[in-house]
Amino acid sequence: MHPMVKPALRRGWRDMSTVQFGVAPAHALVLGPMDTATSSFLTLLDGTRGLPLLREEARRMGLPDGHVDRLLGELSRAGLLDDSTGGGAAADSLREREEVMERLRADVASLSLLSPEPGGAIAKMAARRAMRVRVRGAGRVGTVVASVLAAAGVGRVDVLDGGHVRPWDVAPGGLPAESVGERRDTTARRIVRRSAPGRPVRQPRQPAEPEGTAGLSLVLITPRDGLDAYAPAPAAAEELLASGTPHLYAGVIEGTGVVGPLVLPGATACAECLFRQRTDRDPTWPRMLAQWRSGHARQVPACDVALSTSVAGLAAGHALAFLDGEPSACAGARWQAAVPGFEWRSSPIWAHPSCSCGAAVSVRGDRPTAGSEPHATMAG
Repeated sequence: MHPMVKPALRRGWRDMSTVQFGVAPAHALVLGPMDTATSSFLTLLDGTRGLPLLREEARRMGLPDGHVDRLLGELSRAGLLDDSTGGGAAADSLREREEVMERLRADVASLSLLSPEPGGAIAKMAARRAMRVRVRGAGRVGTVVASVLAAAGVGRVDVLDGGHVRPWDVAPGGLPAESVGERRDTTARRIVRRSAPGRPVRQPRQPAEPEGTAGLSLVLITPRDGLDAYAPAPAAAEELLASGTPHLYAGVIEGTGVVGPLVLPGATACAECLFRQRTDRDPTWPRMLAQWRSGHARQVPACDVALSTSVAGLAAGHALAFLDGEPSACAGARWQAAVPGFEWRSSPIWAHPSCSCGAAVSVRGDRPTAGSEPHATMAG
């Protein structure tokens, strides 16, 4: 082990014996009381020294035997300690790819704030590199989502869509202006490759790729027609439900952005649950939906570029949290925001007792996942 205080957190002294790690309240911690020798020793926790050398340096500084181990234990319990050599064999392989690591260093630093155990951040990043995600839909939302996931270290991001790029599909971080007229899926996949920080080790090809669901960690459904995100057709997700593949909806309908729900088959509400709920509240909903689906398609659907970018960022963030094993605020819920306020609000999507997905019988509230010694307290 080569201990280091997590560099993602800025450090400042509140007084001569109390140090605060972190600025924003979400992750800030206060550590103290601390004597002068211990505060000087903290500067040595930069990941370049192993435990034997650190103990030797502590003796030279006059710290008592056992003090280093007690200090490291306290830092570890507070979630402030990292290990520059930790994370296992997959993390070691990732470190060897220096150019890739340089691209991902900021993301690993952010992950360290959510990984209390030393070496946990790079272990999560190495796990991302082995994952495969599919994005259905390569418009203003889907292409940006796909490029963000690739840039964040997801090892393989497939993009499925048809047709050709239209001028109104162009968006920052998504389809570029020079791609107008090209095949939409081909262009989106090229953007994904350019966004990715190096290519991961090639995985064995599954027989059903790319259309099948084998090996998929998550599918993001980001249709260019925002109605299919706001009121998704249950039939379009039957294969995902049957195979137990988690999937997340995101899109823009008129002037409203939608992210969610994240469907965990058999555990949280699905598209049919959503349809049945809305029909229970409004018996005319099926009739209205049928008219909207069969009506004359508008040539250029409304899709504010700032709103679509916001939707893509939020969807990618929730997707990454799920892939990293964190509880998802989109599981059994939907987030919506409308122009011009951009105020995101969440509403629950309950599993419907009449739906065949089986989520209604799962346990309600379940959310699947992946001197004197100083002590730490939360900073306000």
